[in-house]
Amino acid sequence: MNSPDTATVARHVAIIMDGNGRWAKRRSLGRVLGHREGIVSLREVIKEAVRSGVRYLTVYAFSTENWGRPAKEVGALMGLMARQLVKEAPDLVSQGVRLRAIGGIDKLPQNVRASLARVEELTRGGQVLDFVLALSYGGRSEICDAVKKLLAKGVAPEDIDEATISANLYAPDIPDPDLVIRTSGEMRLSNFLLWQSAYSEIYFTETLWPDFRAAEFRLALDEYARRTRRFGLTDEQLTGDA
Repeated sequence: MNSPDTATVARHVAIIMDGNGRWAKRRSLGRVLGHREGIVSLREVIKEAVRSGVRYLTVYAFSTENWGRPAKEVGALMGLMARQLVKEAPDLVSQGVRLRAIGGIDKLPQNVRASLARVEELTRGGQVLDFVLALSYGGRSEICDAVKKLLAKGVAPEDIDEATISANLYAPDIPDPDLVIRTSGEMRLSNFLLWQSAYSEIYFTETLWPDFRAAEFRLALDEYARRTRRFGLTDEQLTGDA
């Protein structure tokens, strides 16, 4: 296998995994079965991320708004998550993948927290890919929590800038996402990594998450490689002709 071209590989990819419910509904299946099939997609995407040289992969697994879904669905999803995390641990370890979690983790059921803690410990030595689960996560909540941390530290208003806020987010050591992918045809960020995605490239696809496999992920990475990231600069500034 050839080494990936690091100049064009997205170092950090973030994914809004959308469409599990619609995938199941189109097949007259229960929503939980859509979530189960979505796990297959996630497993393939992790493997492709490792193969392609992606260093960080963050996925929107459960939002703060998702708590408003029917209790039966939420309970089934939490149970599935608790079981699947432990089941996937050996594969993660073998691939050099480190599991991390961000969000309101304290709001999750005890069995999910226990599974997270166990797999985070088992995969702590992974150095190939940081796989980040955004759970009970909301971008606005993350920013609010960062401000609360600064206030608790007694930081003066005049000392608060972008750098101090970034340093107090949930995972300040992880770089901002280069590429944000959203599946299912919806074209919005839905409160995901709002601060970090200010200059991210965004890729939308009609494909529902359970159908988003390695080949689809590769298409998104290839599209990213063809884009020019501007960060507010002109063509002349980018080429050094300014």
